Amino acid sequence: MTLFTDWCDFSEEEDNRKRLWKLTEKEDGREQIKDTLHEVVRSHYDCLTRIAEDVERLGYGGAAAILRERLPRTKRARSGDLGEILATEFTERHLEFQVPIRRLRYKDGREMALRGDDFIGVTQDDDENLCLLKGESKSRKNLSEATVKKARKALNRDSGRPTPSSLLFVADRLLERGGADEVLGKKLRDEVANKAVPADRIAHAFFSLSGNAPPEAIEDDLADADDARAHEVINIHIADHADFIADVYEEAENLGDD
Repeated sequence: MTLFTDWCDFSEEEDNRKRLWKLTEKEDGREQIKDTLHEVVRSHYDCLTRIAEDVERLGYGGAAAILRERLPRTKRARSGDLGEILATEFTERHLEFQVPIRRLRYKDGREMALRGDDFIGVTQDDDENLCLLKGESKSRKNLSEATVKKARKALNRDSGRPTPSSLLFVADRLLERGGADEVLGKKLRDEVANKAVPADRIAHAFFSLSGNAPPEAIEDDLADADDARAHEVINIHIADHADFIADVYEEAENLGDD
């Protein structure tokens, strides 16, 4: 859990089942978490064990060459990917959901955005009933009201349920793993068929990484969100948004030599 708590100061506002998180960088926070963050970014594009095996077999230079072929080059793709990575990590560390599949490992073009829900969290309640989190992430130098509305529109699509194609993507990857993951994969496939999970067990999360301070629009959006489910709205304010993203990817592809 220390990634975000070491990096940022937190402000939380909660009203019934709606929660607003505002995160701002601590004075030395970025320095404290830089190595962890670079490893986290790598792990969303490839299994860290495989990267270590590449180092053993090919040396640092060869392993880095493979990793570089997975990482996006354009500013737009890097920004979008990093938003999704941080949203996934925040979900698992602070929202009590697991995001079982690292979607970015399955991109068929490193500059291409994946379709469907940006992230899907899963958990089970005390009675082993399936609970879902439908998530949207946005990374913008200037987070605008229009972008906030676009994210909310995506969350509300399909009657607020995770899109069937997104659920099936996660389910199929879990079935490929087998073992305990196969059980969860089958539950997700059953949900696509039956739509049995009620709205109060489908939470929504909107995560944003922005160069500007969180606009009033995110508070208005949360206030207007429906009362049928839990809502999480998270903003991380990074003043040097573009430079931060460029530095993260430059260091992520540098595996070092020791």
